[in-house]
Amino acid sequence: MAFKVLDKGIEIQLQSGKLMSGDGEDGGDWIEDPELGSVRAYFNFYWLRDNCPTSFDKSTRERSFDIFQLSQAPVPEDVTISDDYLTIKWLNEDHTSQYSFQMLRDYSAPKKRHDPVDELKPKLWLSDNFMNIKRYSLDELTKDNVELLEFVRAIFVDGAVIVNGMLENDLDNLVELLGHKTPCIFGTTFDVNLKQDPSNTAYTSGALELHTDMPAMENPPDVQFLHFMKNSTTGGTSLMADGISVAKQFQQQDPHGFKMLSETEIPYFCDHDDFDIRSKHTVIKLDSQGEVKGLSVSQHMLDKLDIDQKVLDLYYPALCRFGVMLRDEKFLMRYKMAAGECMVFDNHRMVHGRDAYVGESGERHLRGTYISYCELKSKYRSLNASILNSKCS
Repeated sequence: MAFKVLDKGIEIQLQSGKLMSGDGEDGGDWIEDPELGSVRAYFNFYWLRDNCPTSFDKSTRERSFDIFQLSQAPVPEDVTISDDYLTIKWLNEDHTSQYSFQMLRDYSAPKKRHDPVDELKPKLWLSDNFMNIKRYSLDELTKDNVELLEFVRAIFVDGAVIVNGMLENDLDNLVELLGHKTPCIFGTTFDVNLKQDPSNTAYTSGALELHTDMPAMENPPDVQFLHFMKNSTTGGTSLMADGISVAKQFQQQDPHGFKMLSETEIPYFCDHDDFDIRSKHTVIKLDSQGEVKGLSVSQHMLDKLDIDQKVLDLYYPALCRFGVMLRDEKFLMRYKMAAGECMVFDNHRMVHGRDAYVGESGERHLRGTYISYCELKSKYRSLNASILNSKCS
């Protein structure tokens, strides 16, 4: 069989998940057969020892083997193969590892483990999108995991969804379907209504400009829930725009401005009697491939810009051009949420705000909270695996 034991690892030739046959020294000559999909792969001894199938606890599914406890580098005493497995007996250890060829083929090249979340690409939208926002009932989400999976997928793909049929205390029930709340300076849950001594612009009846929540935090919240418990005032129309859609348009029309907003960090703050939080972010956030992944923008939390005044000669106009584009009617969605509805949206992608309202004209009370991308991705993966497994059984 085709394998070669080297100083620090083993070279094997895999084809369709199995080793090729051969007659040479150390297990055989290499057989090249591109049509059959043969792969010559190298595996480091440390990696092999650390990823022995017995290294993982069957109950916790976590790694139980501690490679730091080895007194010397792992070296094979004996290597054998069968039709389905590579078997290694380790020198100076009372341990034998067995690896399926399918596992070895899966890791024959450096690549990220398959993640269904990676398949969820943003679907960009414009101002006429409100009627297309997917709507779900809390009752159905509670009963049907397939519906819940679609709900989570829509948050990632569309950026915003609406849940109907929410009673006064149902926000906790909705969040618990997905994960755990992410706290912010205002607590794990916050009420947005008129307050006597407001510590945030949202707690007034004034207009609230398009923004992402809490850029003053070092790690701003990821996914936001806004449950409209009462909404009978005159005015207070909700505003929302797809920040990624706007940023991509800005990149095309104003590449120099885009470069400044995506490379230069600016300060944000949230300061009141008993808290003082500060952080810096770029207005436009890029992923590792240079693609727009979100925004950090908030006029009411923008601190005094502390960058070189000469740089501001170019930066401020670029920031204002982008701010004007965010409010362009091409992108700006206007809507009035009904009591009992909850908007769930990506806080890094969706800029949101509201028109001013007349406080004495009725009642307006929203309850909000956040969860992390980590929680939401975890829920998507687990639901996806559970549903796939049920179809296969």
